[in-house]
Amino acid sequence: MKLHEIASALGCRLDGDGEVEISGVLGMEHAGPGHLTFLANPKYAPKVKHTKASAILVSESLPSPAPACLISENPYLDFARALALFYQPPRPVPGIHPLAYIARSATIGENCSIGPFAVVGERSRIGRNAILHPHVVIYEGAEIGDDFLAHSHACVREFCRIGHRVTLQNGVVVGGDGFGFAKRADGSHFKIVQSGVTILEDDVEVQSLTSVDRATVGETRVKRGAKVDSLVQIGHACTVGEDNIICAQTGLAGSTVLERNVLLAGQVGSSGHLTVHEGAIVYAQSGIGGDVAPNTRISGSPAFAAGEWLRAVTAYTKLPELLKTVRDLKKRVEELEKK
Repeated sequence: MKLHEIASALGCRLDGDGEVEISGVLGMEHAGPGHLTFLANPKYAPKVKHTKASAILVSESLPSPAPACLISENPYLDFARALALFYQPPRPVPGIHPLAYIARSATIGENCSIGPFAVVGERSRIGRNAILHPHVVIYEGAEIGDDFLAHSHACVREFCRIGHRVTLQNGVVVGGDGFGFAKRADGSHFKIVQSGVTILEDDVEVQSLTSVDRATVGETRVKRGAKVDSLVQIGHACTVGEDNIICAQTGLAGSTVLERNVLLAGQVGSSGHLTVHEGAIVYAQSGIGGDVAPNTRISGSPAFAAGEWLRAVTAYTKLPELLKTVRDLKKRVEELEKK
């Protein structure tokens, strides 16, 4: 594909030889002749002189000598769009495999592909252009929109609702029972029926081996555009806001509310019945014990303002030295008092 064709497809301004042939897209350190790369962070600009790429996506033209440039308002986004020009995952042909089971009362939309050993339960509904890879299970009464993609061993439980253009990676469970038990007088546990549902709105993607539990009553909801990484636990009656990013190994206890544009880095833990307000960022391995104010950054366990946390961590490594200083000062004071 010629560079000027890529520039046209991405809507970027071309600075350099548009006839350069591009065969693929790679990061700056691995790109070679025939590759397109990108520079999104100015601090990596010195690496440009070492790249062997034939062209580069940048926010502004680079001084010579430099590869041909595609000028973009968002180089990282256009790098991702360029990748899609060169690689599309294989799409199974439409049709229902003879080894799949589709309940008589289920409704399947046009142009769907349902692989072997997939199961679609009674009274469930699936929209157009869905892809169910082998061993996907859709329980009774589930409702799923158009352009649904479920990889092997994903499961959508009974009566859950999923919007359009939702992707479930391998092993995702949508609508598994919330973890709810009532203790009897003898100390044993009575299981509370999880009668609510889980709802995933449009354009949600959930990565491998993540669980989004159904509510005890009411609903668990993941709102439009949210992206949930692998090995995440979203507890019963939680709300995940629009365009949230939740990174791997995060756990949300029941009734946690995340407003829109919240980012939770890896291994964040949340106690239940709290709200993380719009635009907040929670750094990795933080423990959230209470509400988080809008547009703040917090760290630590228990989590508090990230700037204060950095100062605290810096001081933490100096505690032995500080303790020795305090002991020395105390000793000197005692000696002065004896005099």
